[in-house]
Amino acid sequence: MMTYRGRKSVFGKEKVYSMIGLSVNALNYYGDLAPTTSKFSTDISFTRPAIGLSFGHRFGPRYTLTAQFMYGTLRGSDQKSADAADLDNGVYRYRRNLSFRNRIQELSIVASIDLFENQATYISRVAWTPYIFAGVAVFHHNPQAKAPATDLQGNPLPEAGKWVSLQPLGTEGQHSQLQEGDANYGIKPYKRIQVSIPIGIGARFRLNEVFDLSGEIGFRYLFTDYIDDVSKSYVDLGVFGNNELAKAMSYRTNEILPPDHSYTGRDGQTYNVLSGYGEEYTDAKGNTNLRGSKGNRDIIMVTSIKLTYILGKSFHRAKFR
Repeated sequence: MMTYRGRKSVFGKEKVYSMIGLSVNALNYYGDLAPTTSKFSTDISFTRPAIGLSFGHRFGPRYTLTAQFMYGTLRGSDQKSADAADLDNGVYRYRRNLSFRNRIQELSIVASIDLFENQATYISRVAWTPYIFAGVAVFHHNPQAKAPATDLQGNPLPEAGKWVSLQPLGTEGQHSQLQEGDANYGIKPYKRIQVSIPIGIGARFRLNEVFDLSGEIGFRYLFTDYIDDVSKSYVDLGVFGNNELAKAMSYRTNEILPPDHSYTGRDGQTYNVLSGYGEEYTDAKGNTNLRGSKGNRDIIMVTSIKLTYILGKSFHRAKFR
């Protein structure tokens, strides 16, 4: 008896359970088309909805593994977000005048750890608990933007006013024959299927025996800087050849401001642009006409409210006579 220490608690089959969930999410974007250069800058007015469907399995007193499919949209716009009066950084973004939308389809698997453990069955689970989560996600994205009325030569564009996919256009020269020494030499088309790392915190509240309500704030750390189709430098517009749509989507300052000079592109055409935009330029210090900031990868913030239902369980109501 002196050595007896009691039975070791085991999270047996009667305590394990699975659940399905429906979440309503809000998506926010942190990247090159944010209001300022800060990596924590975002435009709340571009918050967009997303919906998620999940399947979770609780296999321990604190631990749950959840698979989720989420579909939603990201938006960003220089003209609407940047402050043209901010001479330090906003005026550059405003003049750049780029914009995008991106419809995200994501499949994720995340593990969550509760702060308050529950050694009992689902019926006696804790009334509420904070938790943290982390995992891995695979998502499909396709940045798009609305085509302007005319091309850079003033001719009507057939795609005017339509949402066009930007990745096939290679707006930073991805599909062009760039030469050694060009600003974006060696650039390759980005993949529309990408991997991200979801991480965040949440709190779960028990509503009754089979329903829980959760609130989460999470971030998707991306391995691409092209969720907005913007990352590196402007290129000589002549590298796009006869693709007038690619030129028009690469350089959009002309839609809001007049040019101040012209240059002859690699294709022999004359392009009228605003200094610092729409052309390849490298000064003695190696500074180029930047279109984006390749040093900072994009981030997606996901704020969620989730309702979950415990599968295979039923209410147990007391009977009174």
